[in-house]
Amino acid sequence: MIVMKRFMFTAVTLLLLLLPGRADAQSANFKIGKSLDVQMNVLKELSLLYVDSIDSEKLIMRAIDAMLESLDPYTVMIPAEDKESLELLTTGSYGGIGALIRKEGNSVLLSEIYENTPASKAGLFAGDMIIKIDGISVTPLKVEECSAKMKGTPGTSVTFTIKKLRGGDTTDIVIVREKIHIPDVAYSGMLSESVGYIRVTGFTVGGAKDVKNALLELKKSPHLNRLIIDLRGNGGGLLDEAVDIVSLFVPKGTKVVSSLGKFRQADIEYRTKNEPVDVNLPLVVLVNSSSASSSEIVAGALQDLDRATIVGTRTFGKGLVQSIRDVGYNNKIKVTTAKYYTPSGRCVQAIDYAQRNEDGSVGAIPDSLIRPFKTLVKGRTVYDGGGIIPDVMLEPQIFSRLAVALVFEEIFHDYSIEYFKNRLSIESPSKFSLTDKEFEEFVKWAAGRDFDYRTASEVEFDKMVSTLKREAIYDVMKDEIALLEKKLKLGKTDVLKRAVNEIKPLLEEEIVSRYYFQRGRIESMLRNDIQAAKAIDVKLIE
Repeated sequence: MIVMKRFMFTAVTLLLLLLPGRADAQSANFKIGKSLDVQMNVLKELSLLYVDSIDSEKLIMRAIDAMLESLDPYTVMIPAEDKESLELLTTGSYGGIGALIRKEGNSVLLSEIYENTPASKAGLFAGDMIIKIDGISVTPLKVEECSAKMKGTPGTSVTFTIKKLRGGDTTDIVIVREKIHIPDVAYSGMLSESVGYIRVTGFTVGGAKDVKNALLELKKSPHLNRLIIDLRGNGGGLLDEAVDIVSLFVPKGTKVVSSLGKFRQADIEYRTKNEPVDVNLPLVVLVNSSSASSSEIVAGALQDLDRATIVGTRTFGKGLVQSIRDVGYNNKIKVTTAKYYTPSGRCVQAIDYAQRNEDGSVGAIPDSLIRPFKTLVKGRTVYDGGGIIPDVMLEPQIFSRLAVALVFEEIFHDYSIEYFKNRLSIESPSKFSLTDKEFEEFVKWAAGRDFDYRTASEVEFDKMVSTLKREAIYDVMKDEIALLEKKLKLGKTDVLKRAVNEIKPLLEEEIVSRYYFQRGRIESMLRNDIQAAKAIDVKLIE
């Protein structure tokens, strides 16, 4: 019996030595079980003893969110009630009327109407006010609750009580919801006789088809000899759509990107599956610090394949692949499952995505952590370490503190509605311009609005004065400070007039969008787009 026990002990010991992975897995599972047990016990104690009533479900969701937040910024929980958000995330579509809203007093303001949507077909305009939705007053409702009532299954109807911007009449309007899809190609056209332009704002289902249709339309011009693909501000989307966009310009079967993860199922090589539209048309890809994920796949692949000249500023540096997984009760989790690599083998993921500049761009990277790679056709040197470094660097257009305030405090937006209210039509986006008199009217109107119109210099001056007072130096320099303040600080009207060359084009863009939607806004923006202008005749890679 003793011999048998010893034999069994020895056999079990050998088995454990031969199967270390299994033992490790059992240990890991035990730790997980222990932690979940502790968490459940904490929740029980809180439910029983905490001085105030608690929402256990909300506490658990907060714990899950905190757990995921500790991993990376892209692994997130998608609760069951965010079904529309998930659909919008994966397809770029949702059921609704095609409008953006914001709460204003007791009403809800229609702040933006998308072109060719039920809202625009029903004759709604930005500036119209929603009083009721399906007979229910919006006064006590939050803007999120109003938005939820506006969305719904395509084919169903929703009734709005609207106070019209033009005329001021109040009327009931019945709108049938449709599947709303915002096209990935926001604008396309010819910037000059020989240079085409496509602005790509996302990578949703059908996005590559949108780009292909725009490309085929531009190719009807017999003088087309350069195409600019603008990915600035494009935060990414579906990887397959990025591959299909690259396939328009390279031979069928070309490797575009590969992903590598913890499990072999995540290791995938993506090659073009379709015949190209044009493998010879010179390409320029415009990028900036907000070009991320799928945008970086397109830019990185075309750079590695020596198929395009990348122009602009270093991209965001998001080289992570996410998958949507079901976690029960209609809840989902968007989880990072792999990193992706460009054809040359580069990973564009920022080495430390937690440490970034204020604009979200990649921070300083030590040279020792940056590795060189070679492009596949011409053997040019490219680098990893975070984002795609353009072949031609262009300084970004920096806007003043005043201009930013006018945008984010809705001054431009609200005046554009006022302008639209009193004028039935304007010239085309490429020709529209405010007269001096019209700009004076804006200055007078804006001067009556409450917003932070201080310049960056004034903000720094205020900080300096505060520091001088704290260090008991202010009284000694009081006269000099007063003289400087008189020269530096201007009234609201004077500040606006002094900045006319910067803010007038921005105001024109906003006004144009009221009449010609987002495509008109972009067409107007291009008139003053310094980077796009340089991309027209930038020297291509050799």
